[in-house]
Amino acid sequence: MSEQIHPLAPHHMPFFIPGPDGSDTLMVVMGIFLVALILWVGTLYWKLHSLPERMAHRTHKLQVEVVAVLGLISLFTHMHIFWIAGLLLAMIDLPDFVTPIRRIAGSVERIADATPGAPPAEEEIETTAVQADGQGRQQAAAKQEVHSHA
Repeated sequence: MSEQIHPLAPHHMPFFIPGPDGSDTLMVVMGIFLVALILWVGTLYWKLHSLPERMAHRTHKLQVEVVAVLGLISLFTHMHIFWIAGLLLAMIDLPDFVTPIRRIAGSVERIADATPGAPPAEEEIETTAVQADGQGRQQAAAKQEVHSHA
């Protein structure tokens, strides 16, 4: 068989046409590009999806947990209303009602524990009788009261 090319055959083939050995360069390049594009779009989706939670966390909002739960619900149910609600909740600055109520509760507890005319006692000392070797001894034990702030 002769090595001559047919006179009507092109002498130069474009790069996107596979060679006689079957290697398709364009398909390999497009496969790598497609995998990279899917990873980039997935990363963009996750960044966009976590936007309300990052907004609430960055500004130290009180409702960070609620925004995070709304984001998870929208992720698993594919209902965008939960994501929009989380975004709106992250933008709204709710007033802090818990701190003043805790301070009021602590003050009321201190007032209830105080007796009129007596200085506030930090520790009460309780004496107990302990017998060791048949002899009576007394020991002083410090007792601390634990106050509930609920």
